[in-house]
Amino acid sequence: MTSSGLAPRRDGAAALRLLRDGELSIEGRLVDASNTTLRGVLTLPGATARCVYKPVRGERPLWDFPDGTLAGREVAAYLVSAATGWDLVPPTVLRPGPFGPGSCQLWIDEPADAEPLVAFVPADELPPRWFPIAAARDDDGNPYALAHADDPRLARLALFDAVINNADRKGGHVLVGPNDRIYGVDHGVSFHIEEKLRTVLWGWAGRPLPDDAVETLDRLAHQVAGPLGDELAEHLTIGEIAELAARIDRLRTAGRFPQPSPDWPAVPWPPV
Repeated sequence: MTSSGLAPRRDGAAALRLLRDGELSIEGRLVDASNTTLRGVLTLPGATARCVYKPVRGERPLWDFPDGTLAGREVAAYLVSAATGWDLVPPTVLRPGPFGPGSCQLWIDEPADAEPLVAFVPADELPPRWFPIAAARDDDGNPYALAHADDPRLARLALFDAVINNADRKGGHVLVGPNDRIYGVDHGVSFHIEEKLRTVLWGWAGRPLPDDAVETLDRLAHQVAGPLGDELAEHLTIGEIAELAARIDRLRTAGRFPQPSPDWPAVPWPPV
């Protein structure tokens, strides 16, 4: 089992065991991240994989999220993703590490030839079946569009973000893994009790949800009211879990993808 061969869907139990129990050594730091984000290697007899380790002590204080809770929110996002069956978030646990407790997530290797699904493109060269989201200009004043593909995999991720109230879905947080699987990462600023959805994936705003998505929300509502809610209680407050359930109910009732809120910036910065 190696970092390139450990598929989150196929080997989920093995990945979680390695994440929880593997010896964690640090390779380096991802310098573009706003919070301390380290790439590491996990090792057990006969198994090894890369991971992303985010120690709680390296979290930058935020005015709207309680200190020391971002790692737990990363784990909560994984638990909700696993409950949907969509497996959009790589396996993630909370564990001790060289710099104290933190979230530890399976590293996803993007194939070298993977085509981006979110990008700035020249305004007059929008690819077929892409949604323009926002207008922009480069340093020379040339018009560009922030856009994303009309891809059912992204539509699921957009709905997932609405469920967890993700305040920071940048284009760089959408990864294309092996076998054309897509993953969302960086969910530390999710699950707030106030509406904070901020994303680049607005292409389906106001459109009806697919039938299979409605069925998934129905199942998820029951899970949050049961064992999943108990698991989430280790990482979220009672109020945050109650609001998660309320968001799911609102989405089920509306039967549509949400619209941007007029009270909160709709797109994160930087968006990609």
